[in-house]
This record gives sequence, C-alpha cells and structure tokens, in this order.
Amino acid sequence: MKSNVILIGIAGGTGSGKTSIASEILKEFSKGEVAVLQLDSYYKNLDHMDIDDRHKQNFDHPDAMDFDLLHEHLSKLLNWETVHIPSYDFETHTRKEENETIEAHHVVVVEGILTLWDKQLRDLMDIKLYVETPKDIRFIRRLSRDIKERGRTTQSVIDQYLHTVRPMHEQFVEPTKVFADLIIPEGAHNKVAVDLIRTKIKSILQT
Repeated sequence: MKSNVILIGIAGGTGSGKTSIASEILKEFSKGEVAVLQLDSYYKNLDHMDIDDRHKQNFDHPDAMDFDLLHEHLSKLLNWETVHIPSYDFETHTRKEENETIEAHHVVVVEGILTLWDKQLRDLMDIKLYVETPKDIRFIRRLSRDIKERGRTTQSVIDQYLHTVRPMHEQFVEPTKVFADLIIPEGAHNKVAVDLIRTKIKSILQT
C-alpha cells in the first residue's frame, strides 16, 4: 500500500533542463517538504577497474546505473525511513567515502536521463515527467557543465557525445517518453505545465 509520500520521476535527455524544472515545480514548497535525488548519484562504483578502463565505460547505458540501490532507497523513503545517498566522483568514476543523509519528506523527486527506464522504479512513482528540449541546446548545456563541474576537456565531451551520448539517447532515453504522464517542451520555461504539476501535487497532498 502506498504511503502519503509523493514520488515524482523526471526524465529527459542530457541538458534538457530536468534540474531546473524540478526546482521550478517545487519552489512553492518548504525545504522540509521536498527531497530531490539525482540519478547521477547512483552510477555504479568502478573502483575495481583501472582508471583508463573506467574512462572507456558507457555512462549513458542503463547498465551503468545501480537501479537496485535506488529502488531500495526510494522504497525506504516511501516508508518514512532515512537513507544515505552515495556521493559520486565523476573524475575517477568511483563513490566517495562520504554520503548524503536524506530523511523522510512529503514529496520525493528523482531526476536523471534514465529515470523512467526501470519498470520497478516507474511502478513506485505517482507522477512521471519527460522534459523535451532541442538537441543543440542540450549539447551546449552538456558541454558547459562537464567542463566546469566534471573536469572534462572540450574534445573529450564532444567525442563522448558523438560516440555514446547521442546514440544512447536515441536508443534508451527518448523511448521512455511513452511512460510519461506529461511531456514538457522547453522545460522550466513552460509555465502552464509547471502550474499544472504544482496543482496536481497539492491535490495529492490534501487527500
């Protein structure tokens, strides 16, 4: 039986604005009411591999994600239990020793490119969203983020985009649109969609 916790899944291509729309949708709620989990925190730990082999891995494939651990954590949050979220190092592709403690919240959001890929996760969700943004805008955002936040070079980001990000998006990410309750063009700029989702969240909280 579902608890009185709302679980929202937000998917979409890299750089589509998933984080922005999560912030926009939830900004009317107090900090204590909402917890946001990043799917990127659940990349598998590759500390058993040589560093060169780690860099060669396909991080846009579903096999790169630890969906079992994410499912375990979301199930606990839905039962008002505390969880410890992994902290992932994107330069070494390993999990750091420290983690983030998340306590029970009325609204839990999980967002990432493959959020709607795993059926077990989808079955836990009350609201499933897919953010759709033109591919050129998504690439520019990805390029900027990986250089500034993940210590990447311009050429390495371009190579990864052409060889894995784009084909994996077409094969695994974009097809998950069919599972979304709502497809949101232009992300957080779509004020009508944002207002509709806020209204839906409030209606569930009041029941």
